[in-house]
Amino acid sequence: MLAGRWARAEWTVPVLAGIGVAVLIGGLAGLPAGALLGAATRRWLPRARSPDTRKAALEQERLSRQLPLAAELLAACLGSSSSPAAAAAAVARSVGSPMNGRLAAVAAELALGAPPERCWERLGADAPALAPLARCLVRTSVSGAPPAAPLTGLAHAQRATASRVAHARVRRAGVLATAPLGVCFLPAFVLVGVVPVVMGLTAMFASRV
Repeated sequence: MLAGRWARAEWTVPVLAGIGVAVLIGGLAGLPAGALLGAATRRWLPRARSPDTRKAALEQERLSRQLPLAAELLAACLGSSSSPAAAAAAVARSVGSPMNGRLAAVAAELALGAPPERCWERLGADAPALAPLARCLVRTSVSGAPPAAPLTGLAHAQRATASRVAHARVRRAGVLATAPLGVCFLPAFVLVGVVPVVMGLTAMFASRV
């Protein structure tokens, strides 16, 4: 039932926008203009999501933002010869939610003697946003290589990725803000500016013939 309500909500704004433009322009030109605006609005507007879906997406977004700092702190702790359990516990006390709870759970498992590789794998499986961190820790645990350099490199790469994503969102926000206006004014421009010129040229050429 909830899924049906959210699906209907996705169509409410496009349909209303299309009807409004069709009524505003009127005539035969209003129908295609309304349909065009409705399709464009449906294409460009964000999809309606249920509260649970939004909550899960927000948690993953927060974990992604916390990942660079957590990776650097883990690199510092593991680089100072701390055990994986002690490092995870120390970082869990130093970061906020929701990262702290996930690292505290890993630290508890490690303290009970669970294999580090399995613990890190579960961390990435339970939280897709932490999959890069989990893969890095699994590789260093299996190979026995010092984890400080890979974790620091991961932190730098994640910050660069986050910067690119932020710039892409800004550009998309500009498109979302201007596209509906363009779709609204395009039919009027065609009817007022282009159609009279075409009709005038057609009449002129017809009279010469």
